[in-house]
Amino acid sequence: MTQEILKDAKLRMKQSEQSYLRELGTIRAGRANPSLLNRVNVEYYGAPTPLNQLAQISVPEARVLLITPYDKSSLGNIEKSLNQSDIGIPPSNDGNVIRLVVPALTEERRKDIAKQVGKEAESAKIVIRNIRRDAMDSLKKAEKASDITEDELRQYEEDVQKLTDASVKEIDKLSNEKEKEIIEG
Repeated sequence: MTQEILKDAKLRMKQSEQSYLRELGTIRAGRANPSLLNRVNVEYYGAPTPLNQLAQISVPEARVLLITPYDKSSLGNIEKSLNQSDIGIPPSNDGNVIRLVVPALTEERRKDIAKQVGKEAESAKIVIRNIRRDAMDSLKKAEKASDITEDELRQYEEDVQKLTDASVKEIDKLSNEKEKEIIEG
């Protein structure tokens, strides 16, 4: 049972890291990145559909996203969805493809985005600490139920703490890489 608690905690922490990594991909860093459009849904035949299912998204230049719809009739809906989205980049439609030119970031905007990365990192760390707390509570319940001894509890708590430290370290590493990318442009 205790191994299951540790395995579950490790799995949940890895999922939190992956979630944080996906969240970082949606933060604009002055470079074109197809993941900027992951949250954009397009009204397609009456149903909201993710943009990446309706079009090929490529990066022909460092600051340009090229959106090539599989169905040309959806071009207007894609453009409308991009205008309504929170990405803040006006689309340029030439009748066949849509181009999004990612503007260069000002120094002030870079600092704001770096702060946003820091806030996201702190949120991810809170999730990881909550997972640690849940695992510790489960271990204490196991000890009260006489499934494990006090010494075993202490060892398992150390194992949970090691998992937590490794996960927090990974979040910090990802955060520092993203902040560096943002500041350097």
